[in-house]
Amino acid sequence: MLRLRTAALLLLAGAAAAASAQPAPAPGAQPAPMAVPDIPVTAEVARQTALELAQALQDNYAFPDVAGRYGAMLRANATSGAYDGLASGKALAERLTADLRAVSPDNHLRVRVAPPREARAPGPGEVGPIRRMVPLTPIEEQRWLAPGIAYIRFNVFPGDAETVAAVRKFMIDHADAKTIIFDNRTHHGGGLAEMDAMFPYLFARPTTLVTMDTRTSVDRARGSPMRDARLRLVPAREDVVRREHFVEPDAAEKRLFGAKVFVLTSGATASAAEHMTLALKRTHRATIVGEATAGAGNYGGQQTVGGDRFVVFIPVGRTFDPDTGKGWEGSGIEPDVAVPAEKALTEALVRSGLSAADAERISAEVKPTGPMVRRTPRV
Repeated sequence: MLRLRTAALLLLAGAAAAASAQPAPAPGAQPAPMAVPDIPVTAEVARQTALELAQALQDNYAFPDVAGRYGAMLRANATSGAYDGLASGKALAERLTADLRAVSPDNHLRVRVAPPREARAPGPGEVGPIRRMVPLTPIEEQRWLAPGIAYIRFNVFPGDAETVAAVRKFMIDHADAKTIIFDNRTHHGGGLAEMDAMFPYLFARPTTLVTMDTRTSVDRARGSPMRDARLRLVPAREDVVRREHFVEPDAAEKRLFGAKVFVLTSGATASAAEHMTLALKRTHRATIVGEATAGAGNYGGQQTVGGDRFVVFIPVGRTFDPDTGKGWEGSGIEPDVAVPAEKALTEALVRSGLSAADAERISAEVKPTGPMVRRTPRV
């Protein structure tokens, strides 16, 4: 069964990559990633896994026509014995992922060896995938960089009450800022709760942010992947359930309505971080500074296949710009100001009125520890 969580926008591949490059987590950080042992597989198991994966995709994948192509390829390969010689679980998972992406690239779609049963994620409504795989403090840095310039750097949006409260507190504590800088250069994904906590302080009027289409059969069977988010239903064609992500201004705290806003991006900025980037870009509420983002725009949940030996993240919907109808899957989101990721904060600070020397000094003081490089090529 496909498990859809509030963290459904999580980019698992990017998160795992970040995990391998991070130092030991500080107190309060997410726990270290679990080392999933490889497993032996027989030809029979390999065929079973491919066939179960084919059916799972045809039942759940966001685009039924593409799901049919995935399924046809997997069934043909299983029948021909293409996977029979892959005796390693990790080798099979990598081959299945590569075969799927060769048919139609999707940066969220990935097969992995499942963790031991006792270490698997909690039930629906919790954020087990993030806690298991990402040893990152959700908010790595928050501070005043200079008088009137507030700064916060995110690594992940886990959607837990503690992080959401911390985001809201940051916005209130820095409500007299003239400039606010959101550093998403090492932000690999998550859910919408943190955005819903921060956006009411930035928008002076009710605003539609982005649009999200979920495959109708999945939505009817299991409901919205983002049940607690600020979403509203809007009319759409029969094969999708369409929701708008929107914001209502905070009724009491209005001081940030006129603040200048920057969002810093890199090739590692992925999934929910891209959702946030597009929302602020298309509404002209922020200036995006840095590099094109990772290009992971489809959201979904996890399902086990191969007799629970493997887990696959299956996208069930896509997020897109309601003005153009276009998402960012495979292509990423282009910045308003293109500079190398490592220079993005310096650029934002100069544009906020600091001297180049002061901007470079401050940027060095809060340099991210995580990777800012994209793992897979854009389509």
